[in-house]
Amino acid sequence: MEALHKSRDILMKILGYLITLLFVFMTLIGTYQIVTRYFLNRPSTVSEELLTYTFTWMALLSSAYVFGKRDHMRMGFMADKIRGIPRKVLEIAIDLLTFLFAAVVMVYGGIAITKLTMIQITASLQVPMGYIYLIIPISGILIMIFSIVNAFDMLHTDFDEKEEIV
Repeated sequence: MEALHKSRDILMKILGYLITLLFVFMTLIGTYQIVTRYFLNRPSTVSEELLTYTFTWMALLSSAYVFGKRDHMRMGFMADKIRGIPRKVLEIAIDLLTFLFAAVVMVYGGIAITKLTMIQITASLQVPMGYIYLIIPISGILIMIFSIVNAFDMLHTDFDEKEEIV
């Protein structure tokens, strides 16, 4: 169990740095785009495309990060009223459904769309779209890993207490 938590902590730290770098990169590219468009009167199509794809990568990696922290949005009005074994079963079922969604839609579907778009080239960057879509299965794998760790955590959580589960 300790190895799972250490692995999650390492992944979370790497993801945190990567998301921060992507955000800094977006800020720099956005600033460059503003300068070239409004001050130099020469809009940059490359920067616009880079900004769009970087935002997509950051959003998908951030969603995996949020699942790793178990801070994802959920409607807790019903689950928070349940205690004991039924609550544990519900929390584990939620993690298993998340795992299934990530496996089928993000990993399987993401790999399919990545393969399909490897022949399509982006307009400004001139790279295969498959490289852009590659983030979908990567994020899916991360969400799957975090779902497994979260499910194991729920197995060892006592839901008889009155405090909110974090």
